[in-house]
Amino acid sequence: MRILVHDYSGHPFQAQLSRELARRGHDVVHSTCTAYVSGKGNLAGDAPGLRFVTIGDSTVLRKERYFQRLGQETLLGLELARQVRREKPDVAMLSNLPIPMLVAAAAMLKRLGIPWVLWHQDVTAVALKTFAGVAKSMGVAARVFGAGEKWSARKAAAIVVIAQSFLRIHQQWGTAGKVTVIPNWAPLDEIVPRPRDNDWSAEQGLNEVRTVLYSGTLGLKHNPVLLVQLAERLRDRGTPVRLVVVNDGPAVPVLRRAAAARGVDLTLLPFQPYARLPDVLGSGDLLVVVLAADAGEFSVPSKTLSYLCAGRPVLGLMPDDNLAAHLLRQAGSAVFPPAESALDEASAWAQEILSDPARAESLGKESRALAEREFALEDCASRFEDILRTVISRTPAR
Repeated sequence: MRILVHDYSGHPFQAQLSRELARRGHDVVHSTCTAYVSGKGNLAGDAPGLRFVTIGDSTVLRKERYFQRLGQETLLGLELARQVRREKPDVAMLSNLPIPMLVAAAAMLKRLGIPWVLWHQDVTAVALKTFAGVAKSMGVAARVFGAGEKWSARKAAAIVVIAQSFLRIHQQWGTAGKVTVIPNWAPLDEIVPRPRDNDWSAEQGLNEVRTVLYSGTLGLKHNPVLLVQLAERLRDRGTPVRLVVVNDGPAVPVLRRAAAARGVDLTLLPFQPYARLPDVLGSGDLLVVVLAADAGEFSVPSKTLSYLCAGRPVLGLMPDDNLAAHLLRQAGSAVFPPAESALDEASAWAQEILSDPARAESLGKESRALAEREFALEDCASRFEDILRTVISRTPAR
């Protein structure tokens, strides 16, 4: 098969899937958007049957300017459509696209007669509805984007969702009949346990410093101040920590102000090269993930999966019914509601782990063992391969 995979975010496991499909003899073009700033996976190293390409190289996204961003994402969708037209794949797979991009790409694929698979990572319309009570414009956007997302899902030849909870929205859209559930994973061979004191931690002055670490995307909706409040509670309990946050985006100044106001020891760093991610995560005595209460049903934070691969104890401030919360509990780590009212209990658990190196080491080993059981690439790749083959077989010859 000649396959085009576009992952807007540039996540590690999508790139790993493309490598595996190429290893199996397929001709794969893996496309990402450089305009979107986030922690990226290994997006280099063309190999037999695999090429990495990009869009958005000359675009600087204005995330905070919604109408300007809407125009930019529409133009990025047209750029992706031109890329698809140039590559002429047998089948395409689209993941993490903003809705304007998704609609533009879906329209071009329909025009070209190229079947495509929607790899549905988030339900954007549902997320936007949570803002509707704050701004009427968000309610309008939720309806418009919801219509675009529903239209795109109906045009897809097949849909892959990351959790059973997505089935409800696809039942409402009339698209549940072509949905397959394949949970996300993280690359076991790329994100491996590393010593607590390593080259990266030494460069950041973190050796022999007790650290609570967060690495990954962090929106204001996720209440980043919870991280600072957690560190504050630990300090007040007699367990001072260095809070390390690896992130670029609107949460950075919020974190800086909150830490200064509370006297919390904070290290803020931009996204690090992917090759250094194992050392970054290894530098955390405790890793923390935050997910807003109203995002639990339709979002599975991929950073949680990377944390498990890294073999560290993890504290989740997230909805109890989220798939990532289920994984953390399986690994023996703890999950608490993403609210200030839960921080006394959360900080008490964190203090226990930080004060007991043997228990922390045991939890880290359980995290890695769970990842090795759950994140086997071979089965996931075979399921995607079967879906892509089926989609092509059902499409009339062009």
